[in-house]
Amino acid sequence: MKIHQNNALGELGSAIGKGLLAGLAATAAITISQMIEMRLTKRQPSEAPLKVAKQTVGAKPVNSEQKEKLSNELHWVYGTTWGIARGLISLTGLKGWKATLAHFTAIWGSSMIMLPTFDAAPPIYKEDAKAIAIDGFHHAVYATTAGVVYDMLDARSKDQRKLNKPGKMFNFKKMAKRLKKKVA
Repeated sequence: MKIHQNNALGELGSAIGKGLLAGLAATAAITISQMIEMRLTKRQPSEAPLKVAKQTVGAKPVNSEQKEKLSNELHWVYGTTWGIARGLISLTGLKGWKATLAHFTAIWGSSMIMLPTFDAAPPIYKEDAKAIAIDGFHHAVYATTAGVVYDMLDARSKDQRKLNKPGKMFNFKKMAKRLKKKVA
């Protein structure tokens, strides 16, 4: 079965699917990053997801076990679905680090707006520098992981994946196309 090259819905579905997988991997990475940081700094888990859930959908866990479970579920769903944004960004033509930077900006920027709106975190200008740096680092871990995983999933073949890194320096893709035309 031959797949049409210009199938917009297929490309959208593919970008969403790859984005979800990238978001899942990135959520695992930020979770590990946060767990390590919380052990080092003795910080307690954030209650921000619970505060937002209470205000948006009326979620009211009755005990600490339910709070932890709901917070965990929200964390994984939220992080995984943010991967969709990475897929949509790729449809604009942005690739690699430019797409990762756009994704990072969207994720961290929206949290800086959304969390204070729901009284789940103070506005950034009221945070101390250490807290901002830690939060930025965690979001960078997420965006970088999502970007790397998305780009790996988006590579069209083994040969293209091998050429991607050096290809940025020497533009092997362009040379390969020229060579292909000459051979054909």
